[in-house]
Amino acid sequence: MAVYTKINKKDILFINSKFDDEKIVSFQGIKKGIENTNYLIKSKNKKFILTIFEKRVLNKEIPFFMKLMESLNNSKIKCPKPLRNKDKNYLIKLKNKTACIVSFLEGKDKIKLSAKNCFEVGKIIACIHNATKNIKLYRKNSMGIKNLNPLLKSIKFKSKKFSNLEKFLINNLKDIKKNWPKNLPNGIIHGDLFIDNIFFNRNKLSGIIDFYFAANDYFMYEIAICINALCFDRKNSKFEINKKKVKSLIEGYENIKKISLREKNSLNILCRGAAIRYLLTRLYDYSNTPRTALIQIKDPNEYYQKLITHNNLNSYKDYLI
Repeated sequence: MAVYTKINKKDILFINSKFDDEKIVSFQGIKKGIENTNYLIKSKNKKFILTIFEKRVLNKEIPFFMKLMESLNNSKIKCPKPLRNKDKNYLIKLKNKTACIVSFLEGKDKIKLSAKNCFEVGKIIACIHNATKNIKLYRKNSMGIKNLNPLLKSIKFKSKKFSNLEKFLINNLKDIKKNWPKNLPNGIIHGDLFIDNIFFNRNKLSGIIDFYFAANDYFMYEIAICINALCFDRKNSKFEINKKKVKSLIEGYENIKKISLREKNSLNILCRGAAIRYLLTRLYDYSNTPRTALIQIKDPNEYYQKLITHNNLNSYKDYLI
């Protein structure tokens, strides 16, 4: 989450005219994240999240996210529920951009997850994957491995800090695409399950937020994303894989949904693919985000280190022992 688009009291009056729910009396920008503009908005008795969709989210794809979150709520998955306005639609226009309001999820993200927390994350991922089996929705993964070449070409390698990475990235992406698995079990995945998208309340997982990268892809790719995002420990400036957390994540998942041998054998290449995806998006944001934006720019070096780690691993067992 982030703040690119500024709103004022006049905009709040407009929002109040569009919804039948309690009138909004206050608003505050949310700095975390990098994709869309988000505000915590409050009525006298309730809290909501206002999201204004920025350029990386296509307007034609937004109804997919709304229907997905509503369907997951109907399946008892703890995630934000989009509000319908007076016209029974999810979306409004605000500042000439598409916007929505979703319910506020109690709890907050953690700075660091324990192995026990990872087990709970594995369980809820599996529950999401099971729930989406019967949801007749489809969205191509815009950040899938086949779509990363244009992203790589759009990065400006001006910074001395990252100027030597271009050849390394070209070679790695070529190798990953060459060895990418085919026909693994697939369906709708969250696609961006970072630690700040997982909420806990009194040390119990209270829900998942930010479904705006959800898409159809391999279920095992979701696990690979989570290994990158949740199962590395930072020690000073170094990022080291925590195999105990990886094992707990997978055990939690298999507590609900079994993983096939083909999926397990594909784990390394999927982890490499997830790592290079986030390395590329962070490099792009590092070189293209306006310094005036109220946003935390994340260090690309983290995912460079993680990609190197995966390049030095091979089998499924390498992630557990």
